[in-house]
Amino acid sequence: MLLAARECIREVGWRRTTLTDVARRAGVSRMTLYRRWADMQSLLADLMTQEWSGVLEDAALDASASSLDRLAGAVTATVTALRDNELFRKIVHVDPELLLPYVLDRRGRTQDSILALLEAAIRAGQQDGSIRAGDPTLLARSLLLAAHGFAFSVETMADGAGPSIGAFDDELRHLTERYLRP
Repeated sequence: MLLAARECIREVGWRRTTLTDVARRAGVSRMTLYRRWADMQSLLADLMTQEWSGVLEDAALDASASSLDRLAGAVTATVTALRDNELFRKIVHVDPELLLPYVLDRRGRTQDSILALLEAAIRAGQQDGSIRAGDPTLLARSLLLAAHGFAFSVETMADGAGPSIGAFDDELRHLTERYLRP
């Protein structure tokens, strides 16, 4: 059913997708859908968690690199993959207001998962000496705040007259490395 919701939203956007559309595409009754999700908002929350978690899993990197190098690479790879994700692009371009609560008001489940991964990676880097001392929670949250700009707003800076998006990805990696380096 989440795949059906993804396809509906990818085609017409969230505002124009209904639970009836999703049920029809999934080949189930509306009641089957309503038993699991009370409304499109709850369905979208589960879909976004599944989709963005998949992006995180795809960012696995070279285990032989230092903790700092792995973390900087993972942050950059995750932001790049998220920006390249069809569903993310559709939401950013057609229904950006869906993302505003996660940028302005509260964290979502995926952001909490990212923070947990960042904190663990920062702790590991602090133990092996490749990441500077400091509160891992504060460092992780600060890093996520910086990454938000590269995920959500990089197109406003890579406008064809200036640096490419790839150049900004290189800068995100550099920013991450310099921020965390001892």
